[in-house]
Amino acid sequence: MPESTDTGGLGLSARVVGFLSLALGLGAGAGVLWWLIVTRPAYRLDSQGRASVTERGLTQFFAGDAWYCLLGLVIGVGLGVLGWRVLRDLGWPVVLVVVIGGAAAGLLCWLVGYQLGPGEFTPRLAAATPGDAVPITLTVRSKAALLSWPLCAVTPVLFASSLGRDSEEPKPILTRSRSADDGD
Repeated sequence: MPESTDTGGLGLSARVVGFLSLALGLGAGAGVLWWLIVTRPAYRLDSQGRASVTERGLTQFFAGDAWYCLLGLVIGVGLGVLGWRVLRDLGWPVVLVVVIGGAAAGLLCWLVGYQLGPGEFTPRLAAATPGDAVPITLTVRSKAALLSWPLCAVTPVLFASSLGRDSEEPKPILTRSRSADDGD
């Protein structure tokens, strides 16, 4: 089987490794971006040692997951489009490679964001004094949000493979009708 000309002559395994490396790099970069974007609400300790959070702070608990999913949408779709363009000659396993790349990127985003965050909440709360504001940990609270990355990555591949032209089908031959040639 000849090498694909639209990928610069790279071998299939090199393209798979390159794609997965790019997915990991994008996941790590997204983790830093997620950490920068999300405003983490903070619990405030009162004089009796009780911790409370404002109503607005409660909404920010969900904002972290929302931003995580939005990053997963953008990066996942980008990975899916790129995966289809670079790896389509792989056949049906392209779906697995793209799902693995999307899932790995999402997990790495979560790990990087968590590691950059303020750390475990419980020890920080225990060490706080009255009047201190203790921000929550940056983490994914809805485990279903983790599925947004591979789902968004595989969607363009599934659309392109089902709606695109089949490379095994012969190209249609365009013919002109006789009356159009005669000028009638």
